[in-house]
Amino acid sequence: MGKLSLVLGAVLGGLATVFAQSISASTYAPIPTIAVGPPVNNATGWRVESFGHGAYMVTDNQYNGIFLVSDKGVIVVDAPPTLGHRLLHAIGNTTRTPITHLVYSHAHADHIGAASLIGASPQPKVTRIAHRLTKEILADLKDPGRPLPDVIFDDTYTLRVGNQTLQLSYKGLNHQPGNIFIYAPLQRVLMVVDIIFPGWAPFAYINQAEFVPGVLAAHDEILAFPFRHFVGGHLTRSGDRADVVRGKAYLDDLKANCADAIALSARDGNSLSAGPVLAAVDRADPGNAWAAFKTYLDLVTTYCANVTTEKWLGKLGAVDVWAFENAYAMVESLRIEWNVLGPFGVQPGV
Repeated sequence: MGKLSLVLGAVLGGLATVFAQSISASTYAPIPTIAVGPPVNNATGWRVESFGHGAYMVTDNQYNGIFLVSDKGVIVVDAPPTLGHRLLHAIGNTTRTPITHLVYSHAHADHIGAASLIGASPQPKVTRIAHRLTKEILADLKDPGRPLPDVIFDDTYTLRVGNQTLQLSYKGLNHQPGNIFIYAPLQRVLMVVDIIFPGWAPFAYINQAEFVPGVLAAHDEILAFPFRHFVGGHLTRSGDRADVVRGKAYLDDLKANCADAIALSARDGNSLSAGPVLAAVDRADPGNAWAAFKTYLDLVTTYCANVTTEKWLGKLGAVDVWAFENAYAMVESLRIEWNVLGPFGVQPGV
């Protein structure tokens, strides 16, 4: 081994040690009771929750999907890779009825990346159903783990298999194009993925939302359903109407706090005033427009994150974990989608 390799090895080893120490030293607020769900079976790694009348949620307490058992076949919604083969085991331990249909909630691999396992030989072939936009995304990606759907729709689609019914509908862009609402009317079970996380704050950047206004609108669209049980695709438990109301209140509050931060930055004489901040950046990094924008955005985002966290800590799980990232996503959405531009908006005429 050459001297350079030894040096690089020592440097990388040192960085790994520092990184490990920083992880072990990193602590977040305790998880509140509202975020805690039933444990998974240690032997199997999954848990099945019954909603009655043949409707079930299966979860590993990180990801979840649903399945409906009819007298003609099983309908499965989503196939998360973290469950993988365990999803088939969970269904097989619940019923001997074969899987006949697989519904894709949307195209993201973390929710349907194990789709190719369902309907693979020697199982019976399954019919795959998704929104047209989901098929278009998957056709571009050409991922063998996510086979193209056989049936697509634009607005609504009613799937009937024996004595079970699922109503599928598309309300427009929110988390991702093609992300659908999945409703079982008999059991009053609604599944909408990556919008609400029962008992928890959203994942980073409002769960990587492609259109934040659509995510906020989706909360009202969800509440328009007469559901009793809610499945959000992630984490420790199923939810109810109170979880949706709580999730909406969190995002509404985040939006209001971020709008306040932007408004303050457009005024003189406070700690968020943009003028002195931008002048200081220009002195330190003259002509570097990106440095100016980053400093400004970090300032208002940090304010919004801190105000929101102070109110919501202990009311939802992990509010502090993605506080900055979620505030950043909201600040940027306010600026570029809601036209709340603060000091970068249209200025008064001279």
